[in-house]
Amino acid sequence: MSESVVDFVAIAALGLAAIGIGGPLTVGVFRFVDRAGDGGDTEVDSVEAAGQLLRGGAWIGCLERAAAFATVVAGWPEGLALIIAVKGLGRYSELRHVDTGAAERFIIGTLVSMLSACACAGLALTFVGGLS
Repeated sequence: MSESVVDFVAIAALGLAAIGIGGPLTVGVFRFVDRAGDGGDTEVDSVEAAGQLLRGGAWIGCLERAAAFATVVAGWPEGLALIIAVKGLGRYSELRHVDTGAAERFIIGTLVSMLSACACAGLALTFVGGLS
């Protein structure tokens, strides 16, 4: 198998990992934050409530991680700012008048999601020799 095929397979696998890992990781962070915040048994209700409030979050998160991975691997990290701007503008009307902690969840979820995608992109670049 040629080196370029191996590189392609590695980048594709890490791209899929970026998309797949981010969701469960974000839910795990939400559960940790909820548990640390009030010490109660309400973390499942809180995660589900956030899902009801910010509908489509899982799909948006998958697309966000795919775009973040692609921009970093393509050598255009400025694209991350564009992704965050589009996501923020798209959710602005939903977050503006809500007092349930949705804005904090939006920020935490976005950061966890983007960091996981960027970590996978960094691994991909390291694997193919894009980072020194």
